[in-house]
Amino acid sequence: MPIAVMAVSFDQRVAQAAQEPSMRVLLSQAPVVRLRADGQQPLQVRGLGGGNQRMRAIEVRLRAGRLKIRGQMSDGSSRSLSARSAIEVQSDDPRGIWLGSRRYRGRLQFLVRRGQVQVVNHLGVETYLASVVGSEMPHRWPLPALQAQAVAARTYALRQLGKAGDFDVKASVSSQVYRGVESETPSTIEAVQSTRSLVLVHAGRMINAVFHSSSGGATEPSGEVWRNQLPYLVSVADHDQHSPAHRWNKRFDDDALRELFRETGGVKRLQVLKTSSTGRVRTARVQGPRGSLVLTGRELRQRLGLKSTMVQFELINGSTESLIASAETAHQAAPPLIGLWQDSASAPDTSSSTSGRLASLLPPPPLPPLNPSAFNQPRPHLRVGEIVLEARGQGFGHGVGMSQWGAHGLALQGADFRQILLHYYRGAEIRPYRSSDDPTVALRLRSESAWWG
Repeated sequence: MPIAVMAVSFDQRVAQAAQEPSMRVLLSQAPVVRLRADGQQPLQVRGLGGGNQRMRAIEVRLRAGRLKIRGQMSDGSSRSLSARSAIEVQSDDPRGIWLGSRRYRGRLQFLVRRGQVQVVNHLGVETYLASVVGSEMPHRWPLPALQAQAVAARTYALRQLGKAGDFDVKASVSSQVYRGVESETPSTIEAVQSTRSLVLVHAGRMINAVFHSSSGGATEPSGEVWRNQLPYLVSVADHDQHSPAHRWNKRFDDDALRELFRETGGVKRLQVLKTSSTGRVRTARVQGPRGSLVLTGRELRQRLGLKSTMVQFELINGSTESLIASAETAHQAAPPLIGLWQDSASAPDTSSSTSGRLASLLPPPPLPPLNPSAFNQPRPHLRVGEIVLEARGQGFGHGVGMSQWGAHGLALQGADFRQILLHYYRGAEIRPYRSSDDPTVALRLRSESAWWG
């Protein structure tokens, strides 16, 4: 079907939403972008004047505030064109459009923004989710875990509709990871189709369905990480004991510490000042030859490149006793499955990213027994006066909401996707989406549809 216009109007988005909500996904912002057709069917380009242009490959760059397009036409010839503000590209080929090293379905919109070429992918939410599930979770995982991921990701995505000017979500961990066609598989498509339109709702509104890779034993209440404590984002025991990041350690030598803490000239003492209810570091003080520095747990994690803030520290000195003040961790054994657990309290809205994702798309390893030696690495041999900081941690990510490895563990125990979701999002309901689940979405879309049930 030919593409519509170069800039999608509000009325067009409403018409599309009557069939299925359409997502606008920010793919990239760069000085130059290149795209090409996947097969013999050419790309259809709108916004260059004179109707649709049919091209096999396109280079788009910004010059003097305008989009400059160099295209390989269907007949093999080359042509240079320009557009003032935007163009749109679509293909009838079901294999999608190549943008760099990835293929995308739907249509691609190219805009001039902040001196860059901004690329936004427009596509239906269910098509988008088939890739998100495969980008966020290994496709070989049990179907209930993939279904739980689909419902959480759908809820998160629909809450973002219309919140930004040109796009709803980003394709990165700033929102949800979306890698296009290559992340779609039969299992991720099944997970999305079998949960079609289902979302998580609490007190009549869609929830902030954040998730992370692995909590390290207990999930974190939202109020310990962000501004508001939401009634459905409380601490629960996790089922992630088989996660590769359930326990980990990382060491920093003297040179690395001086580079990481230039303000203090290195580290002589690291003192954890405050921890959360689950033992995650909230604030810590670093003391060095040139002074001291107080950091939040998030700042310390970013500076040291740690997997989480559920961490203990040991400072090993080559000539003196270890100087350490560490957090107590809260590791709980996983209880039996919990069924429906109601909490009618409402909470103010909050926003956050879904950072802290699975480290790779490799299939999960066989479930190993817990290895206590993960925290008992041999002490390094140090020279006199040499210092090594050892971080011993648990989990990967912010720890709030659904644990992806925990969902995997529950699925292996026989839980279905509803049990998984209601374990991590306490008091929530699972039901087909209605625009009334979020009044702001209702105002933007102005319609109900069969897709919403």
